Amino acid sequence: MKEFLKRKNINLSASTYFIKALGAMAYGLFASLLVGTILNTIGKEFGISFLTEVLWPIAVKATGPAIAVSIAYALEAPDLVLFASTLVGLGANDLGGPVGVYIATIFAVEFGKIVSKETKLDIILTPTVTVLVGLGVAGLVGQPIENFMTFVGQLIMVSTTKEPFLMGALVSLIVGLALTLPISSAAICMMLSLSGLAGGAATVGCCCQMVGFAVISFRDNGLQGLLAQGLGTSMLQMPNIVKNPKIWLPPTLASIILGPLATVAFKMENTPLGSGMGTSGLVGQISTFDAMGGFSSDVFIKIILLQVLLPALVSYIIYRLMRAKGLIKDGDMKLNF
Repeated sequence: MKEFLKRKNINLSASTYFIKALGAMAYGLFASLLVGTILNTIGKEFGISFLTEVLWPIAVKATGPAIAVSIAYALEAPDLVLFASTLVGLGANDLGGPVGVYIATIFAVEFGKIVSKETKLDIILTPTVTVLVGLGVAGLVGQPIENFMTFVGQLIMVSTTKEPFLMGALVSLIVGLALTLPISSAAICMMLSLSGLAGGAATVGCCCQMVGFAVISFRDNGLQGLLAQGLGTSMLQMPNIVKNPKIWLPPTLASIILGPLATVAFKMENTPLGSGMGTSGLVGQISTFDAMGGFSSDVFIKIILLQVLLPALVSYIIYRLMRAKGLIKDGDMKLNF
C-alpha cells in the first residue's frame, strides 16, 4: 500500500492537508473573491457599475472553482484531475461553501490520482471519478461541516460582543499566531465567517504580527525586509522563530494588548475575507473600510492607529526591552532573501 500511494503521489499527512492545502485555498480566495472584493469596493466608491454589477457576481461564482484548482495544483494533481476540479469547486461551493470546497477537493483529487492513467479509458474515467467523489463528499458532509464552522464563528462573534475585552485579546492572539504559522489565517477566518468586532480583533492581531516583525527586524533586514513582512507575510520569520522563539514575543504581546483596544475603544470591524489578512496587500485595510461603511476620515484614522502605528510602536517597545536584557540579538531575525 505504501508503494502504491508513493507511486500515485498521495501523501497522507497533516502537513499536506492542513498546511499545503489550506495555504493553497488562501491563494484561490485571493485570486477570485479577494480581487473581486477590492474591485467591487472601488466600484462602489467611484460609481463604476461594471465593477459592481458585472465583475463582482462573476468573482463570487468563480470562488469555488478557484479554490478547488488551487488545492488540486498544490496537491500535484494530474492534468485531468486538475481540470475536473473546476466542476468540483463550483458544485461544492453551492453545497457547502468554502469549507465544503476544501474538503471535497481533497477527496476528489486523491481519488482521482488513484485511477489516473490506470486504464485506456483515462480521459473519461479519471474526470468522472474526480467529479463524482468530490460532489458526493460535498453533498454528504459539506453542509453539516459548513453549519458547524458557521456556528463556531457565530459563537466567537457573540462572545466577542458580550465580552469584548477578553475575547478581543483572545481572538487577536490566536488569529495573529495563525498568520505567522505555516497555515492560512485567511482561510480559517473565511471558514468561520468571522466578521464584526471579532473580525476587527483578528485583523489587529494579524497586523501586530506583520507590522511588528517588519519594524523590529528592520535592523537585520532593512527596507526590503520591512516591505516583505509588512505587505507580504510574517511567516517569513518562522525559521528564525524555531531558532529563537523569544523573537515571537513582541508582536504576540502587542496583539494581546491591542486586541481589546480594537473591540472596546475603537469598535473595529472587518469582513470574513479581510479578517485574517492583516496588512498583506492592504487587503485587511480595504476590507475594514468595506465593513465599517466605506471610506471616511474617521475610519482611516482608526486604521492607521490600530493596524499600523500602534502595532509598530508596542512591538518595538517590547523588543527594545528584550534586546536590553540580551534576549534578542542582532541577526536573530535575519531573513534569507
